[in-house]
Amino acid sequence: MEFEETTADSYTVLSPQGKLNLVAAPPLKARIDELVRQGRSRIVVDLAEVGFVDSSGLGALIGGLKAARQAGGDVRIAGPGEQVKAVLKLTNLDRILSPFGTVEEASRGW
Repeated sequence: MEFEETTADSYTVLSPQGKLNLVAAPPLKARIDELVRQGRSRIVVDLAEVGFVDSSGLGALIGGLKAARQAGGDVRIAGPGEQVKAVLKLTNLDRILSPFGTVEEASRGW
């Protein structure tokens, strides 16, 4: 999976594209972990270009969220499509990873 990375003043935006699955999840989780180690623990994952997420993808997001929160930051998701929203709702992870409509909304307050 390819993903773009944009750095703002107080947060980083990761923008994966395609499917967030068993193949794509480990590089995303590794990048989140690396950012947290570098002290950039406020991360927005822009899912606008992700059409599918499975349990591996959810695991990467939750693992990244845990690492970021332990470092005093957060992982927020923005722009999820219908399939991603449905999976979040079915697994009740929408309570932990509240989806924001846009990156700007997700980063508000940082």
